[in-house]
Amino acid sequence: MKLQKLLYYSQAWSLVWDDRPMFRQRIEAWVNGPVVRDIYRKLRTVYQVDSVDSGQAENLTDDQRETVDAVLSHYGKRSSQWLSDLTHMEDPWRESRAKLAPHERGTAEITHASMAEYYSGL
Repeated sequence: MKLQKLLYYSQAWSLVWDDRPMFRQRIEAWVNGPVVRDIYRKLRTVYQVDSVDSGQAENLTDDQRETVDAVLSHYGKRSSQWLSDLTHMEDPWRESRAKLAPHERGTAEITHASMAEYYSGL
């Protein structure tokens, strides 16, 4: 769950600081917070992630690397539950789930526009 939230914040801050998405996969507003479905499917049975076989850190630009480093510095010390709770207080996740009951499953996308608008205002 923590990796999912770190991916979400990396995407959000890349949209603000670099004016472009860090990755192309959509982020969905699941009950426990933002989720990149492809990563969920690949790692759903893994408790601790030290590396991802298909990950290619060398393909990150300098700007992307700076964004990831900043996200890890700020959010990386936090627990997965703390990060999940934080996303639940923020507009992009809440607005994406507005038509769903609190514990109802859903696949609504958290859009780049909603992330850029919200986080650029912080």
